[in-house]
Amino acid sequence: MLWFQSNDRIPHFYATTSHQNSLYSCLKKYCLMIRASIVCVICFLSIAMMAQDSKLANEYYRSGEYEQAAALYKKIWVESRYNEYYFDRYIESLLALEDYDQSLKEIKTQLKRNPKDVNLYVVRGKVLERQGKGEEAEKQYAKAVQQLPKDHNKIRNLANAFNRLTKYELALKTYKMGEALLNQSGIFSYQIADIYKRLGNTSEMIHYYLLSVNENPNQLATMKNYFSRTLTEEDFPVLKEKLFVNIQDDPDNVNFPELLEWVYIQEKDYKKALRQAKALDLRLEENGTRVFNIGMIASNDGQFDTAIGAYQYVIDNKGINSSYYLEARQELLSNRKKKVVKNPNYSNQDLLDLQNEYISYLSEIGKNKQSAFIVAELANLEAYYMNDLPSAINRLNEMIEYPGVNKYVKANGKISLADFYLIQGEIWEATLLYSQVDKDFKEDYLGEKARYRNALLSYYNGDFQWAQKQFDVLKASTSKLISNDAIDKSVFIMDNLALDTSDVAISMYAEAELMTRQNKYAQAFNKLDSLATAFPDHSLVDDIYYQKAILYRKQKDYDKAVEMYMTVIENHNEEIRCDNSIFELAEMYEMEIGDIDKAQELYEKLFLDYSNSVFAIEARKKYRSLRGDNL
Repeated sequence: MLWFQSNDRIPHFYATTSHQNSLYSCLKKYCLMIRASIVCVICFLSIAMMAQDSKLANEYYRSGEYEQAAALYKKIWVESRYNEYYFDRYIESLLALEDYDQSLKEIKTQLKRNPKDVNLYVVRGKVLERQGKGEEAEKQYAKAVQQLPKDHNKIRNLANAFNRLTKYELALKTYKMGEALLNQSGIFSYQIADIYKRLGNTSEMIHYYLLSVNENPNQLATMKNYFSRTLTEEDFPVLKEKLFVNIQDDPDNVNFPELLEWVYIQEKDYKKALRQAKALDLRLEENGTRVFNIGMIASNDGQFDTAIGAYQYVIDNKGINSSYYLEARQELLSNRKKKVVKNPNYSNQDLLDLQNEYISYLSEIGKNKQSAFIVAELANLEAYYMNDLPSAINRLNEMIEYPGVNKYVKANGKISLADFYLIQGEIWEATLLYSQVDKDFKEDYLGEKARYRNALLSYYNGDFQWAQKQFDVLKASTSKLISNDAIDKSVFIMDNLALDTSDVAISMYAEAELMTRQNKYAQAFNKLDSLATAFPDHSLVDDIYYQKAILYRKQKDYDKAVEMYMTVIENHNEEIRCDNSIFELAEMYEMEIGDIDKAQELYEKLFLDYSNSVFAIEARKKYRSLRGDNL
């Protein structure tokens, strides 16, 4: 109860006992808060000082001042309530000073403080080993393993301690005993596999990595990446053997067949990979993605029969309602086309059968935005392989007018149409279409492609200076292919115009190139022969042989093509067409003649003897691929 004494100038309040208790309670809480704040400040300062000491101790240790480091590490170890990290650094400092007695004394003290810390036996063993007491050290290591507790983290810590000392056999023993103690077989499979890798035991490494996948299926993708980086070509048969055993022992586990499919892909045995993919697709009731992907991989690697089999499976088993149906149909046709045209001995009947398949597809699907790409492929087949330019031009003129057609398909169609007009001799129509694509795709690869084609037109027409300016700009193309071609043309024009007061010779050569593009082979040969007769000592001599090689290759007269290429390589090895000739001859041996050894020899010659060539990097890749490297 409060009352006021009115005659006082300053009022006084008098509290009852209950209010006195309340005030006391508040004061007590306030004092506790102050004390807590003081403790926090002290702790903060202590931690800050300890961090500073730790930094200084590390600097001492790195600079070889081990005595100062040892003193500081011991101080921090005590202040940190015997933190293991600082104890280890303290012992390392003592070992650097070769103070073995003090090291053993400190370890003994620490063991009394923490007798269940088995890592201390490893530290003691390390000290004894430094003293040359190998047998006593081994006893300490054995003691650490014998006293291993049923604790997952402590098992891993002990194994890691052995790994740091390269005591891999003891680390293995620790993990295996740990699995037995925890009664969890396979729990340390990944770690055991890693140790076998360090020991160079590939068979056991693979065995335990597969066990780890079995324990944790989420590791499958990681394991594929790991195997691709780690395993050599000689290791894959071991992996396959292990997978066969695991598939038999655990037929319900889908991870092993999936890994087997992956192994076949790495070995480029796409036929067997497809067999596994089909089996998994049916077993898991998938939508065909796995099989479709095998088709894409096989196609990119030139194994067209396997690709065709993959796409046919998707069409037959997933049906017209599948999201892959249309794409599988298109890829099936594309791969059948590749199979025919890549075969140097294809017949007219092969082309007619292929054409009928395209027409049948278009009859089923219709001529629309979905089939535009196939129309373009059919036009390409008719123009370049069946010599039916009118049909090809008509198809592309229709296709680019389809409503809603993809802008990139349309632009590529325009470029192909312009190429066909060029072959047909309609230069104005060709340049108009190239210019349209250039305008619509200014900053895109397609724009650069069209720009390069237009520059070629100027070159064919004898406007060499303007063409060279365009080629110089295109040297900086984002496309390596366009950039290389632009460099080649620019250098060619510069070399052959700089030596001449007249452009008659280079004009004749450009005309021969255009005739080659237009499949006017006889006229092209005549033009080149006339050029050689009129200018027998001109710098274009190597170019004439080179262009004749291209003509013979187009006519599939490979013996004559080899003769022309070799003339350039042997007699004009300092000229700009030499590296072109080596690369193209190597490609011809690889893809058309089928002499892989000869192709490999030429690719190697190119990147070794002509390392500055624009073809050198690609030649190295092809050489390694033919050698069997996993790229």
